[in-house]
Amino acid sequence: MLKIKKKRLGFVLDMTPLVDITFLLLTFFMFTAKFKSDSENQQKVEIKRPRTTVDTAKLAERDLVIIKVGVDSVLKDTAYYVSMINEQDIINLRRAMTTLKFPGVDEKSVSYKVMDTVQLAQIIEQARLVNPRASFAIDADKRLRYEWIETAIDEMRKKKATTFNFVTEKKM
Repeated sequence: MLKIKKKRLGFVLDMTPLVDITFLLLTFFMFTAKFKSDSENQQKVEIKRPRTTVDTAKLAERDLVIIKVGVDSVLKDTAYYVSMINEQDIINLRRAMTTLKFPGVDEKSVSYKVMDTVQLAQIIEQARLVNPRASFAIDADKRLRYEWIETAIDEMRKKKATTFNFVTEKKM
């Protein structure tokens, strides 16, 4: 007897659950994967920073040259004001500045107004000659641009006055 062969029916596969599972697995792996950051890709460099402490030291009461950088209230122009602390140093600096024919020097001068870097270099050099042990301090208005302080530091460096202090307000 002849068997009747059934015609083969097509095979149908629903792709919706397969796509759902694929996207779930993809999002799972995306969220759990750890990607290398740019800093990990580059060479690792170790930087050892020095330890610092708050300096509570006060300025010297003797052998001190103060360079004040401030705005002249009359002329509205920034200028340097250089002065010394010791009475004998003040007298010797006044004598040296008079010899150099420094502008604005008289017999009562205690502080010298300096408008340019040439004069600033001269007065730093004379202060070092008057008292070689003198230390320097820079006292500047916080509203000034840093270039004024940088100029003072550069002139001090040229005249070998490389150790100095900054005068700051104490935080309360």
